[in-house]
Amino acid sequence: MRKRALLAAAATLLGTLAAAPAARADGPYGQGLDHCTTTDTGSLACHFDVAPGTYEVSVVLGGDEVGSTAVMGETRRALLAETATGVGESVRRSFTVDVRDPEGEPTGPAGSPGLDLVIGGAAPRVTALRVTPAPAARRLFLVGDSTVCDQPGDPYTGWGQQLPVHLRRGIAVANHADSGESTVTFLANPALFDTVEAAIRPGDPVLIQLAHNDKQTDAPTYRANLATLVERVRARGGEPVLVTPIVRRWFNADGTLNNGIALLVNGLGVDHPAEIRALAGTLGTPLIDLTALTRARVEELGPEGSKALYLTTEKRDNTHTSVRGATEYAALVAEELRARDIVPDRLLREGLSGGSGSDSR
Repeated sequence: MRKRALLAAAATLLGTLAAAPAARADGPYGQGLDHCTTTDTGSLACHFDVAPGTYEVSVVLGGDEVGSTAVMGETRRALLAETATGVGESVRRSFTVDVRDPEGEPTGPAGSPGLDLVIGGAAPRVTALRVTPAPAARRLFLVGDSTVCDQPGDPYTGWGQQLPVHLRRGIAVANHADSGESTVTFLANPALFDTVEAAIRPGDPVLIQLAHNDKQTDAPTYRANLATLVERVRARGGEPVLVTPIVRRWFNADGTLNNGIALLVNGLGVDHPAEIRALAGTLGTPLIDLTALTRARVEELGPEGSKALYLTTEKRDNTHTSVRGATEYAALVAEELRARDIVPDRLLREGLSGGSGSDSR
C-alpha cells in the first residue's frame, strides 16, 4: 500500500525528531513535506516516526493559487479547520497534537505508530510543514463513550474528535473516550481510567462524560463512580469537569424531546443529567451541561432538520453524531471551556477562518 511504502522509505530519513526545526528538504514540497505523499484525492498523507508524546505542528498554507486547506491526524482527528488563502497569500498555523499508542480508542485498533497527518480540504495549498517535540504542552483529557471518542470509521464522528480545531498550540486533546463504556467499565478496565490517571499532570483539565451506557447502573453506584473519577483526577493535581451527555434524537409528538430515551433516564429511573448536575454542585466541580445545550439545538432544528446532526438517514442511528453534529457539539463544548475558564483564552482560538500574514496561531 502507498502508506506502507512511504513508511519504509521515510524510516531512515526521520529517526527521532530533534527540538530544532527540520532542515529544508530537496523534495518538491519544501520544509518537512518530504515526509508526505500525494494521495489519489489530491491531499497529502504525511508520516513522522515519533514516540508517543505531545508535538507541535506548524504549517505554512497558501501559494500562487487560491486555496482552502484543512489538517486531520491520527484516527480522523480534526486538527486544523478549513483555512482559506488567496492568490499569493501565506498563512502560518500551529497546533499541538497528542500521539499515543493506540492512537484512537483505547480498546480499539492499534493504528500506525508515530504521527500521521492528512493535509486536505477543498483546495489544499501548503508550502512548509514542521513537527517538533512539545513535552511541556498541556493536555485536555477526555473520558467518555462512543459519542465522544475518536471514531475510526466514517460517517461516525465523536465530538471529542472535532474539539482540537478550537485549541491553539500549547495544549492538545488527549481523547481517551471509548465505545461502549460506562462509569463501571471505565473504572474496571486498566486500559481506560488507570491509563488516563497515570498521564495527568497538575493543571490538566479532565472532561468526564459517561452516561449513555449506564443503562443498568443504579443511582448510588452511578454517583459513587463519578465521585471516584473526580477524586482520583484531583489526587493527581488535575482539574475534573463533569459533562452531561449529549441528547438522543427522540421526539415526542409535540416536537419536544422524550424525557426518557432522549434525555438519558435509564430503565432504573436514574436521570443521568440530573445526577451529574447535583454531583457537580456537591463536589464543587465545573459543569458543562451538554444535555441542555444539545437539547436546545436539536429542538431548534426540529424532527426533520436535526437528522443532519445524527446518523438518522445513513444508519437509522439517533444516538451517534455525523461530522456536522460532532462539529456543532464540539463548538458548544469549546464555548463552555472559555466561559467557565477551564482553558485559558490564550490557548483557545478566537475564530476558525483563514487570514493573511504570518499568524502563528
